[in-house]
Amino acid sequence: MTILVAGATGTVGRHVVDQLLQRGQKVRALTRNPQQANLPHGVEVVAGDLSDPSTLVSALVGISGMHLITTGAEYAPLQTGPEIVELAEKAGVRRVTVLWNGEKGPFEKAVESSSLEWTQLQAFEFMANARKWANSIRSEGVVRDLFGGSRIAPVHEADIGRVAAVALTGEGHAGQIYTLTGPESLSVQDKVRIISEVIGREIQFIESSEEEEREQMRKMGVQEDAIDYVIRWHLNPPKSAYTVMSTVEEVTGHKPYTFAEWVKENAGFFINSDNA
Repeated sequence: MTILVAGATGTVGRHVVDQLLQRGQKVRALTRNPQQANLPHGVEVVAGDLSDPSTLVSALVGISGMHLITTGAEYAPLQTGPEIVELAEKAGVRRVTVLWNGEKGPFEKAVESSSLEWTQLQAFEFMANARKWANSIRSEGVVRDLFGGSRIAPVHEADIGRVAAVALTGEGHAGQIYTLTGPESLSVQDKVRIISEVIGREIQFIESSEEEEREQMRKMGVQEDAIDYVIRWHLNPPKSAYTVMSTVEEVTGHKPYTFAEWVKENAGFFINSDNA
């Protein structure tokens, strides 16, 4: 059978696709822009939008499992969980993984109340979020951020993809909420230091104002209510956000990537503008 991956071209979705392929699974990738997907050979790419469940009907034909995200365009929380769940149940989908941001909403609740074998993946911060500093590092050797002392245990997107692939293809994961972290709790200043050490360039940290942080997120297309939530959350993160968990290794049998390993893989973003 085939597994449907929503947001397949995104930061995490691409890794879910790769990990499923490595496990010998057939993958159908759901994206709003199929022409720009650029996914591996053998992946079936279909058009669809989780914010419009009517676009999913044909995409769900022959699907045994699916990976879902809970935000749509401009990072807005999706309100279509009940409709998507109903379509999945009618299509005969068995398993589903749901990537969420630690704040349970109607999407997650709809999945929990369904007949699907669900697994929720809770990742508080992706290591890839550090790419937002790439431009200022390349041009000025500077990182500006409001949350210099805020500590979080970020997780590599590949580790999320690996956990999702295991949950979608194996037994024993139904009804589980997996909190996924990397192996260390880091402040923004810790991350800046690590990037500096890996790329071999001195980087200065400058604490930005709240308005500067808001403007940066607006330029990224984040909606105002989401900006409010992000700022409140980072200024006072929950204990679970900076507590290192062993879930990745327990579920997959692989040690989670460190932030330094992620930077080595993505050093080009901080050195060469062609990778931006």
